[in-house]
Amino acid sequence: MPTTRDYYDVLGLDRGASESDLKAAFRRRARELHPDVNPDDPTAEDRFKEVAEAYEVLSDPDQRARYDRFGHAGVRGASGGGPGAQGFGSFQDIFDAFFSGAAGGGDMFGGASSPAAGDDVIVATTVTFVESALGVDKDVEVARVEVCTTCDGTGATPGSQTHTCRQCEGQGQVRQVLNGPLGQFVRARPCPSCSGSGRDITDPCRVCRAHGRVRARSSQSVRIPAGIATGQRVRMSGRGGAGGRGAPAGDLYVEVRVTHDERFVRDDLDIVHEVVIPVTAAMTGTTVFVPTVEGEAEVEIRPGAQAGEEIRIKGMGFPVVHGRERGDQVVTVVVHVPRITSDDGREALRPLTEYLSESGDDGDDEGFFGRLRHAFR
Repeated sequence: MPTTRDYYDVLGLDRGASESDLKAAFRRRARELHPDVNPDDPTAEDRFKEVAEAYEVLSDPDQRARYDRFGHAGVRGASGGGPGAQGFGSFQDIFDAFFSGAAGGGDMFGGASSPAAGDDVIVATTVTFVESALGVDKDVEVARVEVCTTCDGTGATPGSQTHTCRQCEGQGQVRQVLNGPLGQFVRARPCPSCSGSGRDITDPCRVCRAHGRVRARSSQSVRIPAGIATGQRVRMSGRGGAGGRGAPAGDLYVEVRVTHDERFVRDDLDIVHEVVIPVTAAMTGTTVFVPTVEGEAEVEIRPGAQAGEEIRIKGMGFPVVHGRERGDQVVTVVVHVPRITSDDGREALRPLTEYLSESGDDGDDEGFFGRLRHAFR
C-alpha cells in the first residue's frame, strides 16, 4: 500500500534538496532498512518500500513538481499502479541497482560483476621495547581462506574433465534486464551454476568440495618497522583471505603490542632513561655508562650537576616509521643524598660546607647544594 507520509520526511530531506542529496539519502536509508540487513524486523519490508516509493517520485522532475504542488494526489497512479519497489524483481534488485552489487549483485550500468575479493585478516603480535625501536622480523600464525592446493583453485579433482557451463555458456556470469526508478538497467552477477568459473565440474575436488578455497592456518613472516608503537598496524597487501576465482586476495593486518621495559620510557621519538648517582659524584662530576637500545653508551656528568638535569644522546631515540628523522635518548640525572645517621657524622662533614656554593648553577638560591649546605648546619 502506498505511503501517506511526506516523501521528504521519509528520506530525511528538506524540500530544496538537490538530486545528489536525494540519491545520497536514498542510499543511506536503503542500507539501513533493507530486509536482508534486518531479517528479524517484520516492518523492514514495508519501510523499505516506503523509501523506494519516495525516491521514485522525487527523483523524477515531473513527478516531483506535481508532488510539491498537489502532494500525494498529484502522483497517485503516475507510475503504473502507484510508486514503490514493484518495478524491481526483488529487494535485492533495488539494492544492487544503487550499490553496484555491494550485497553480492551486479552493476546498475550493465558492467560485469566481478568475483568477490578476499577478506582482510587481522592478527596480533608482541615485540620488546628494543625491537620496536630497531625493527624486527616476526612470524605470526594466520587463520584465513586459502586457495586449495589439491585442485589449484579449480574446484575439480585433478585430471578430471570439465565442460562449458550450460547456463552462462562459459561467460561466468548471467545478466538480467530490470526496470527501476532510473529506467531499465542490466544486472550481471556470477553464474550460480558454475560460481563464475564458466565451467561445469562433474568431479568436484574432495578437499574443497568444488569451492576452490579452504580454511587453513599458516605461518607468515612480517617485518615490524623501526619506530612502531603499541596499537599501530603493519599492512601486508594481498596476504589476507583468498578471493573468488580470478579475484584478488584481501590484506593481512598485524597489530603490534610493545612490552614494558623498566629501563626506558618512550616520549614521542625520544627515549628517557634515569641514571642515579651519589651526591659526591654530582659535586665533582663523573662518567657513567647507561643502556641504550643499541648497547651501552658513555655519558659525562659535569661537576655540580643538579637533580633532574637532562643530558641528550643525539640520534639514539625512535625513528619515524619509514622515515629518516630520529629522536634522542634523554638521560635524566637522579642524585642520591644519603641520610646522616649520627651527630659524629654530621660533625665530620661540617668542614665540607665551606666549599659548597650557596646557590646552584641554575641560579636557584635554594638549589641542590644550597639545600645540602643547610642540611649540614
